[in-house]
Amino acid sequence: MNVDAYLQRIDYAGSLTPTAVVLHDLHRAHLRAVPFENLDIHLGVPIVLDLDRLFEKIVLNRRGGFCYDLNGLFGAFLTALGFQVTMLSAQVVGGDGALGPEFDHMLLQVDCPADGDGVLWLADVGFGDSCLSPLRLVNGDEQIDGLRAYRLEAVEERWWMWERDYDGQWARQYCFTLSPHQLADFAPMCAWQQTSPESSFTQRQVVTLPTLDGRITLRNDRLIITTHGVKRDEPIANEVIYRGLLRDRFDIELAGELISNE
Repeated sequence: MNVDAYLQRIDYAGSLTPTAVVLHDLHRAHLRAVPFENLDIHLGVPIVLDLDRLFEKIVLNRRGGFCYDLNGLFGAFLTALGFQVTMLSAQVVGGDGALGPEFDHMLLQVDCPADGDGVLWLADVGFGDSCLSPLRLVNGDEQIDGLRAYRLEAVEERWWMWERDYDGQWARQYCFTLSPHQLADFAPMCAWQQTSPESSFTQRQVVTLPTLDGRITLRNDRLIITTHGVKRDEPIANEVIYRGLLRDRFDIELAGELISNE
């Protein structure tokens, strides 16, 4: 792991001591610099869970990714800095309330040994439009994150992630257990997400980044700008404008041709 190149990629020049404060700063820097995006799926480029290939894609080629590559590489980066990281498997709550399969999502449990307090954190730079800061792994506490809030609910061996959105309503995002996993455990679901017509990632193109006052998102041929919780949705007229938005707002230059998902 080339730590210096990673730090340059996320534009971070602060402390590297493995504390909770540094974890927060790295987490937020990563989310503001590296977009959540699934464009490789629509370029026909396989996403392979190999750390060298993920580093080349995200750091050297300045691309983004989805949960497996973003959290997989971020976990390796934190480990290189001295944090103690465990990969966790989550099942995402769908629009109909049903749970997705095991390994549907990857998130990270992080211990900050320099603090010496035994507090565990959840880090997740790969869920898209979600919390900017890591969350304390505690049951029931409301944790404020800008205009939103989050809480974790422990029910037997499962933990549920709840989000209070801009409208004040609480909804479940996903559930997970604390069983440890390796990167290779997520490979079959990573392949399914890229190839199955039932996967949301094959059904639509998405690129999203938080901004200072909200979020900017490209979803298929729509530009969605959220400012202080208020969303503005505009059509994107053609591919030239789309690629210009990728370049100017997300620092992404695409060489290949996107496969239509209509």
